[in-house]
Amino acid sequence: MKKARIIYNPTSGREIFKKDLANVLERFEVAGYVTSTHATTSEGDAIEAAKWAAECRYDLVVAAGGDGTINEVINGIAGQDVRPKLGIIPVGTTNDFARALLIPRDIKKAVDIIVEGQSMPLDIGKVNEHYFMNIAGGGKLTELTYEVPSKLKTMLGQLAYYIKGIEMLPSLKPTEVRIEYDDNIINEDIMLFLVSNTNSVGGFEKLAPDAKFDDGYFDLIILRKTNLAEFIRIATLALRGAHLDDKSVIYAQAKRVRVTPKDKMQLNIDGEFGGMLPGEFKNLRQHIEFCVPDIFINKEDS
Repeated sequence: MKKARIIYNPTSGREIFKKDLANVLERFEVAGYVTSTHATTSEGDAIEAAKWAAECRYDLVVAAGGDGTINEVINGIAGQDVRPKLGIIPVGTTNDFARALLIPRDIKKAVDIIVEGQSMPLDIGKVNEHYFMNIAGGGKLTELTYEVPSKLKTMLGQLAYYIKGIEMLPSLKPTEVRIEYDDNIINEDIMLFLVSNTNSVGGFEKLAPDAKFDDGYFDLIILRKTNLAEFIRIATLALRGAHLDDKSVIYAQAKRVRVTPKDKMQLNIDGEFGGMLPGEFKNLRQHIEFCVPDIFINKEDS
C-alpha cells in the first residue's frame, strides 16, 4: 500500500489547514494512502521531516504551508538518491510557487490534484548548498520578503509586501557586481538580480513570462542602476510583463549563473535569507516529481 507523509505548518494562513486536517486525512485514506502527519515546530524542522520521509521510502510527501515550508521540504528531499513525489497544499501568505503551478488555494481542490495522481518532473535550483524551487536573488529590494513581520503578513497578506516595499524605496542603492552566466560576463552597478525558475515572483505573475519549468534553464533578470522614478516606471511595466525589453533590464536564459558582488550582498532564496554572496546557481533539470493539475500540464505542453 502507498505511504503518504503530510508536513504542515500549523501557523500558516490563520491555522486554516490545522482546522481541516481530519478531512484531508480522510481523503488520502480513501485514495489508498497510509497517511501520517508532521506539524513543524521551528525553522528547519520541515527539512529534517522531509529527509526522514524520503529515507523511509514514502511514496508521497505533501507540503502544506507557504513558500517557506515548500522550500524546506524540497531541501529535505532534493539531495536524496530516491525522492518521493511532492504534493502542495498552499495555505501561506503569498504562495508564489503554487500560483505558478496553477494549484488553487482551496484546500479541497488542492487535495483533489494530489490524489488524482497527475504529475510532472520539474526543475529546481541550487546555490551554495541550498535548493530553491522558485527564485533566488540579491539587491536591497529582495530583502523585503523576509523583513516583513510575520504578524503583518498574516493580517494583510500580499498588501504587507507592497507597504514594506514603498517604505524601502528611498533607501534603494546600486551594488557593483560581476555576473557570469553561461558564456557571458557582466561587470556593472545593479539594483537587483533575480534567478528565476518560474513566472510567479513576489506577486508579479509576469516577471519571467517565458519561464519553462522543465527545460533546464533559469530566467535571469538584472536591473541596472536606475533612479527612483525609473525604478517605479519599470516596476509598473513588470506588472504586465512589458519590462524585459527596457534598456535598464538585462534578460537572459542560462543553466548556470555566478554572482560575485564587490561589497556585501545578501542572498534571498524563495523569500528567505539565504546567507551572503558570492554564489553559483545551478539548474537541476526535472529533479523532483510534482503533483500538478491538468491545466498546468497542458500549458507546459503548448
